[in-house]
Amino acid sequence: MSDKIYIFDTTLRDGAQTQGVDFSLDDKDKISVALDNLGVDYIEGGWPGANPTDTEFFNKKHTFNNSKLTAFGMTKKTDHSAENDPMISSLINSKANSICVFGKSWDFHVDVALGISKEQNLKNISESAKHIINSGKEFMFDAEHFFDGYKSNKEYALSCIKSAYDQGARWIVLCDTNGGTLPHEISKIVTEVAKYIPGKNLGIHAHNDTENAVANSLVAIQAGVRQVQGTINGLGERCGNANLMSLIPSLYLKHEFSNNYEININEDNIKHLTQCSRLLDEILNRKPNKHLPYVGAAAFSHKGGMHVSAVQKDPKTYEHIDPKKVGNTRNIVVSDQAGQSNILSRLETIGIDIKKNDPKIKQLLEEVKGREFIGYSYDGADASFELLARRIVGEIPRYLIIKAYDVSVKKNSSGEIISSAKAELEVDGETIVCEGEGNGPVNALDNAIRNNIKKISKYSDYLKDLRLVDYKVRILNTGTEAVTRVSIESTDSQGKNWFTIGVSPNIIDASFKALIDSLDYKLFKDNAPASA
Repeated sequence: MSDKIYIFDTTLRDGAQTQGVDFSLDDKDKISVALDNLGVDYIEGGWPGANPTDTEFFNKKHTFNNSKLTAFGMTKKTDHSAENDPMISSLINSKANSICVFGKSWDFHVDVALGISKEQNLKNISESAKHIINSGKEFMFDAEHFFDGYKSNKEYALSCIKSAYDQGARWIVLCDTNGGTLPHEISKIVTEVAKYIPGKNLGIHAHNDTENAVANSLVAIQAGVRQVQGTINGLGERCGNANLMSLIPSLYLKHEFSNNYEININEDNIKHLTQCSRLLDEILNRKPNKHLPYVGAAAFSHKGGMHVSAVQKDPKTYEHIDPKKVGNTRNIVVSDQAGQSNILSRLETIGIDIKKNDPKIKQLLEEVKGREFIGYSYDGADASFELLARRIVGEIPRYLIIKAYDVSVKKNSSGEIISSAKAELEVDGETIVCEGEGNGPVNALDNAIRNNIKKISKYSDYLKDLRLVDYKVRILNTGTEAVTRVSIESTDSQGKNWFTIGVSPNIIDASFKALIDSLDYKLFKDNAPASA
């Protein structure tokens, strides 16, 4: 029978220590529900009593189907008994099923940071564990800076974790708190520790300061630990924590681990992995890292023509797993390096049925290469490529015809910069004048069109939920003849994001081209009627 590996998520506590991250109560609810749906064993919700948000989160009743809610705190203070320590009391009185308490296991920290005797530190650990266990809660001990402590003073580091284990702790979690330990050290030390504490009671908590958090977690499992801690997308302070979005599929899909271990995440649940990753980025209002393993938008992207041909014949050639297993998709990139196979595959992906020998394939390929020569880049502008392809194939109607536009930027007497835009559109043979202001010329152009959508009654319902998410400018060459490339990311109420691009010697013109592509793509994907 395979050994069970328990997944412990610390996003709501460790992740909240990330610079610029501050979860609201609603954020915590959404993330915890997503983690429960994924099937992790433990959700560390935060530190009850430490701040109002965490306290309120633990006062709520959570009806998880798969996960245990875990409260985090520290060992009792030296000048309190465990029974009279207010922090310990807040942990026990919370609605958490499990309690995780951290304590020092590096003698250097005991001497310098705590300023107490080594014996008193052991007493604090032991009495905290005993009191919490007697309350009926599941108890686990996070041995902070354990690996540094072990290398400094092996006997004392072991005595710290045994102080908790001997009282009946369910889990002893070995923490690489500063992320400086390398895989070979993790493997060696965990193997030695397992001689004193059974692996079925050991966990690993790795930070990513040497880019080894996932590797350290995997070798720790092979060395004996049976609980692994981490966060969604590796969120965490400094360089982050072990990334569960990589650890979970590696444990489930890689035979070296799936043949020897089992996790509480099944085939249906693991398909939520990509969705869970993107949800966190949406909550944090930040652009997803498309290069994340397993769940990134580029994790299964193919650009070279020979690669695409090989993938079409046998996906295993360049894909280590089927992307659908983790809820991701294959992406065939179109660029000036693309061959006919890229074009055909991409057309198939967007639903264009065309024969291999159709001359429009060559026409599209030459058009892409010609445009990329002057500065376009379609490998990151999926919507603009689809519009280009459908225009050449002849499968896209005309919507908004731009007759003229004007943009001005002024500074008023108060020092405020005001951008104004005016655009003349033609719909069904009628000229419509749209005006607007915004934070910069592109925002002004966007507002000019979308704030006047009632004038364009034919398209008002289609464009009212359109929203620009991101805007990037790149100067492709310098000097008096500089060429500017603008990329725009857009979204709508359906949650679909798309990317468009514009290139011109004039930044406003490049921006307008990308913006109009965004509008056209929105109208096309929502099946808007053509302009007469």
